[in-house]
Amino acid sequence: MGKRKKSSRKPQGPKKREAVETVFTCLYCHHDKSVNCKIDRKEGLAYLQCKVCGQSFQGRVHHLTEPVDVYSMWVDAADEAEKTMPSTSSVRRPAAVADAGGDSDDD
Repeated sequence: MGKRKKSSRKPQGPKKREAVETVFTCLYCHHDKSVNCKIDRKEGLAYLQCKVCGQSFQGRVHHLTEPVDVYSMWVDAADEAEKTMPSTSSVRRPAAVADAGGDSDDD
């Protein structure tokens, strides 16, 4: 005798994609979920703005750009700006000096 025929499985819907974040941590004030990203695909521009400190960034985008890509463009631009700024190495804090004479308990 043969096996019983299994009932066919019901078709499943498409897998749910995880939503890509549109809210990020600010590079300057370090507040979590304070930077909003808005993408205007018609004009090909993306805008980032911090609700706390008001820092903003604007960049060019294309049809495949996601909010996390715009945030990474902002991080790269901030790193590049930090490199191009003149260094303040001539203005240095004085080094901490250990107390040489004093409260030693050596007898």
